[in-house]
Amino acid sequence: MARSSSGIVAGLTVVAIAAVGFLGYQASATAPAHPPKAAAAPPAAPSPVPSAHAAEPAKPVAVPPESGTGSRVVYSVSQKRVWLVGEGAQEPKSFAVKPSTAHPKPGTYLVNSRSGAVTGSDGVPIEHVVRFATADGVVVGFSSRVDGQMPEPDQSKKTGGIRMARADGDAMWAFATINSKVVVLP
Repeated sequence: MARSSSGIVAGLTVVAIAAVGFLGYQASATAPAHPPKAAAAPPAAPSPVPSAHAAEPAKPVAVPPESGTGSRVVYSVSQKRVWLVGEGAQEPKSFAVKPSTAHPKPGTYLVNSRSGAVTGSDGVPIEHVVRFATADGVVVGFSSRVDGQMPEPDQSKKTGGIRMARADGDAMWAFATINSKVVVLP
């Protein structure tokens, strides 16, 4: 009896190790690859001398009243800003973005696809892609460049990537799942 129970334990151990290995592979296959850290950051500019009248911290930018209700992503093309508006009394997260060259028409859309890491329509590696519209024959969505940069888009190309800082891209990825509402304002 002892011999057969040790065989069962050994078999269960093998199955458990295989399951953990498979789950580890699955997690690594879907996680976006981050580039290696830069060797050294450039020296910081000297801090200005504080004045007697220090500036107040920036107040949050209010969610536009014409953006609807309920949980939603609000994107204002003219303000170059996004708000992640959840349910309840939680303060919405808001951040600046770099609009794409192809702009969706004002209206309400649903997130229709997402990708952890791909190459953008501008040829740049991007992550946390949240797609919701098509404009001028180009798929439009939110994303972050893997290199962390946010340059102005090349106006001579039709691109659909509304770019944001990587930390904001992480927040968008967590918030805007499939079928989440996206309200686009002019």
